[in-house]
Amino acid sequence: MVRQAVITSPLTERILVNALVGASFIALIIGLLAPMLTLKKLILITNTFSVSSGVLALFREGDYLLSFIIFGFSIVLPLVKIGLLFRVWNAAEHGSQSVRYFCWLTNIGRWSMLDVFVVAVLVASVKLGALASVEVHYGLYAFALSVVLVMLASGRVKHVMQTNEQNRKTGEHHGGHGGIF
Repeated sequence: MVRQAVITSPLTERILVNALVGASFIALIIGLLAPMLTLKKLILITNTFSVSSGVLALFREGDYLLSFIIFGFSIVLPLVKIGLLFRVWNAAEHGSQSVRYFCWLTNIGRWSMLDVFVVAVLVASVKLGALASVEVHYGLYAFALSVVLVMLASGRVKHVMQTNEQNRKTGEHHGGHGGIF
């Protein structure tokens, strides 16, 4: 019982979620800029890519649609999701607008997983090639860590919002997120 009281205290909740959101932002920036994959073909050709360098390379090569899709799903969408999550959690007043933002956040969260799927398909398809190999770098792990941290923070915010909504309906109040959700 003591453990639950510590986890759900307003200050602990605020610090935990803000730490998760902040860490996910840092991991995302590292994941976008750091080398993610090195493709080796025929022993002589080696290309190392980060998400940002891959988007720029696709754009320079004239693959505008693909570069915009990857830019949108791998860079813009995760940044928007982290920003909205921070805004919803730290808003001075929480009401229908915060709930609406959180619902929108949940809906775009499903689409932000598309980039992880694209990277997984790329790795699998290249590893299947007899003349090519893939070396994974820390950028991929940082990017994946960002996705996991955002999922954990979103889950915690959702739990607090649902608990406070139930308390509001029954007329109870047990703290939660400072009583403002």
